[in-house]
Amino acid sequence: MKILQIVPSISLIYGGPSQMVLGLAPALAQEGVEVTILTTDSNGDIGQKSLDVPLNRPIKQDGYEIIYFRCAPFRRYKFSLDLLKWLKIHAHEFDLAHIHALFSPVSSAAATVCRQQKLPYILRPLGTLDPADLRKKKQLKQLYAAIIERQNLAGAAAIHFTSNQEAKISERFGVSTPDLVIPLGVKEKVGKGGEDILLKQFSIPAEIPLVLFMSRIDPKKGLNLLIPALEKLLSIGYKFHFVLAGTNPQDPNYEQKIISQIQNSPLRSHTTITGFVTGELKVSLLQAADLFVLPSYYENFGIAVAEAMVAGIPVVISDQVHICQQVRDSESGWVGTTDVQALFELLQEALQNPEERQRRGLNARQYALQHFSWDAIARQTIQAYQGILVKQS
Repeated sequence: MKILQIVPSISLIYGGPSQMVLGLAPALAQEGVEVTILTTDSNGDIGQKSLDVPLNRPIKQDGYEIIYFRCAPFRRYKFSLDLLKWLKIHAHEFDLAHIHALFSPVSSAAATVCRQQKLPYILRPLGTLDPADLRKKKQLKQLYAAIIERQNLAGAAAIHFTSNQEAKISERFGVSTPDLVIPLGVKEKVGKGGEDILLKQFSIPAEIPLVLFMSRIDPKKGLNLLIPALEKLLSIGYKFHFVLAGTNPQDPNYEQKIISQIQNSPLRSHTTITGFVTGELKVSLLQAADLFVLPSYYENFGIAVAEAMVAGIPVVISDQVHICQQVRDSESGWVGTTDVQALFELLQEALQNPEERQRRGLNARQYALQHFSWDAIARQTIQAYQGILVKQS
C-alpha cells in the first residue's frame, strides 16, 4: 500500500496537529506501508533561515520519505505551486492520500488535484469544522467553504476526526461523507535529570508543585481563565510554581499581551515563561510537572494533554477539550467547565491532594500507553485505509 500524507507544515512550532504526521508515518512504515509526506518549507521560523534541506526531492528517514516544496507564491499561507505540480504528475503512483488541514490553500488545492487524478483521499480538518472555530473570520470561511471546501468534503472518501465529540459537533455544510474517528498518538519521551535541568536553567524550585501549561498561546486555550484562577489560589496561600511554555508565531501580539498580564500580576514571582520548548527541555518539563492544565474553549483532541498523560502527569482540563471523556473515564485528572471559579476549584482540589495527584497520574500514564500508542493507531489507520480502498475498487 502506497500512501501520501499531505500537510502544509511539519514544523515543531506549529504544534501537535502538524507534527501528527511525523508520528504516524514511521508507525505506518513499521507495518509495511510505503509512506511519502508532502509538505512545504514554511517551517515556522521567524526571522531565521529556512530548513536546510533539499527541495522537491525525497528525503529518506525512519522507513518513510519526506519531500519539501518551496512556499511560493504565498509563503504566509504555506502555499506551494511546486507541491501541486508534483502531485498532479505522481498521483497515479499512490493508492490513497491523507490530507491534513482544511481552510489551508495548499491542502484545499491538493484535494482538488486528487479528485482530478482520481486518487481517493481522506480529509483531517484539525478542528476547523468546530462551530467555535468557524466563527473566526466567519464570512471569509463561509465563502471559502461554499466555493472550495464543501466540494472537497463531498469528494473525500472519509473525514478523519480525532474524537467522537469532534465528529459530533463538526459542521458538514450539508455533506454526508463518512466519518472516520481515529485518535492522535503520542510517543513516550525519555530523559534524565528533568528537575535538575530546570533548576539549573530557570531556577525553578523543586520543593513545591509545578503547574504546567504547554501549548500554543492562543485565545482559545483559556489563559484568560487560568491566570485569574492561579491568582486566586495565590491569594489564599497556595504554594506552586507556574510554567507557561509555548508561543504563537501567527499572533505575537496576543502572546505579548499574556506575558505582560503575568508580569503585572502577583503571579510574576511564581511564574517561569519559557517560550517554545522542544527536545530535552520539553522532556524535562514533562518529567518535573505535578499538574498539567489546559482549560481550552475548544480543542478537537488535545495532543498536549495526551503527551502529559503518557508522562504520568494528572491533567486539569475543560470539558471543551474533546479528550475529556477519556480523562473522566480513566480518572486521569479533573474536568470542568470554562469558568474561572470552576477552574479554581479543580486546581485547589488537585493541589491540596498530592496522593490523589499521584493516583490519577498513574492512571493517566496507563491509559495513554494503552490507547494512544502510535503502534495501535497505525494498525487502526491501516484498517481504515484498506476499507476505503475496497470500496473504491
